[in-house]
Amino acid sequence: MKILVTGGAGFIGSHVVDVYVEAGHEVVIVDDLSSGRLSNVNPKARFYNIDMRSPEMREIIASEKPEVINHHAAQIDVRLSMKDPQHDADLNILSPIKLAELAIEFGVRKFIHISSGGAVYGEPVYLPCDEKHPVQPVCFYGASKYTFELYLYIFKESSRLDYSIIRYPNVYGPRQDPNGEAGVVAIFTGQMLSNQPVTINGTGEQVRDFVFVRDCARANLLVLNSGSGKVYNLGCNHGTTINQVYSHLKKITNYPREAAYGPAKPGETFKIYLDASLAEKELGWRPTVDLESGLTSTVNYFKEIELR
Repeated sequence: MKILVTGGAGFIGSHVVDVYVEAGHEVVIVDDLSSGRLSNVNPKARFYNIDMRSPEMREIIASEKPEVINHHAAQIDVRLSMKDPQHDADLNILSPIKLAELAIEFGVRKFIHISSGGAVYGEPVYLPCDEKHPVQPVCFYGASKYTFELYLYIFKESSRLDYSIIRYPNVYGPRQDPNGEAGVVAIFTGQMLSNQPVTINGTGEQVRDFVFVRDCARANLLVLNSGSGKVYNLGCNHGTTINQVYSHLKKITNYPREAAYGPAKPGETFKIYLDASLAEKELGWRPTVDLESGLTSTVNYFKEIELR
């Protein structure tokens, strides 16, 4: 089938494109390269270098006629969302609303939306968080991602636009930018390999679940023909502290320094990890790459980049 992926030159989106192409699907990428990279673009996909808010999106969807839209393009910076909630809402609510309207107008069968399990639930009432956990975000980024989830529910009821929502955990792996708004794995790895000082925000006892990017990409393949109107968490059902991630990477990279500690980031949840049993039951999805193997692969990727 033909699938249009927004943000398909980005860290996670490019891996999703790869998985789709490997499965034999025809893929169209829309990405303005504001955070994505041309080097991430799969050569077998058709690439449009535009902002998805551009009027050209209408022409692209009309001419390409995708059967599925996979929406990965987003504003993902929690701190920026707190400083500029209007900008966050423009990119994470208003823009995808327009995209969904175009999907309805041109007969797109399904809309796959990427949300954030780490942001929509807020401080957990219980752990691990399943899809029935109360939604109580503590940052505007989490609020905006969940708001569009509600729009999709109403679009399905009013216009029969089918959808699946995937709530990601902390995703890490090759192609993550250590200099952008990245996760701690990419940031720490980049700093360690260049022997720069590493600063951990807060105490380092913050808990997250870390899932390798290819595992998350694979879930996007599984929902193409399953999960109508459903929300799925991805995760590993247990948490890892930031200090533990630092220790793993310190060992893998032979980093000689000790970390410094700075202030915690505003708007961040202290402890969260997700229950992915629904994705396992209905989609057959489960993470296959353990943390140490995934971190080693990530470090090796960054080493290869340095040699190019």
